[in-house]
Amino acid sequence: MPVNARIGNMLVGDGGKPLLIAGPCVIESESLTLSIAEAIAKLPITREFHFVFKASFTKDNRSAGDSFRGPGRDEGLRVLEKVRDTVGCPILSDVHSEDDVRAVAPVLDV
Repeated sequence: MPVNARIGNMLVGDGGKPLLIAGPCVIESESLTLSIAEAIAKLPITREFHFVFKASFTKDNRSAGDSFRGPGRDEGLRVLEKVRDTVGCPILSDVHSEDDVRAVAPVLDV
């Protein structure tokens, strides 16, 4: 029995295009994140794959406690929403807390 799922407006699963999940580890700035998403979306390989953009708004798993962890949930979601609306690709990010689920649901596709 085929296994299919919807990610954004894409149907993925058995027999379909494979997923290309790509993006920076963490959002560093709006302009950098948007330029990375646009550059990936323009790659010829994206014609052969379903492209899902992935970046974290908060990186909780840094090895050093004083490492840059991202812009935080609210600013990060604003940036990811701009990427989705500008580039037209589904968005994936890490969610580290059940408390974040309601806030991220309108922006994240995965």
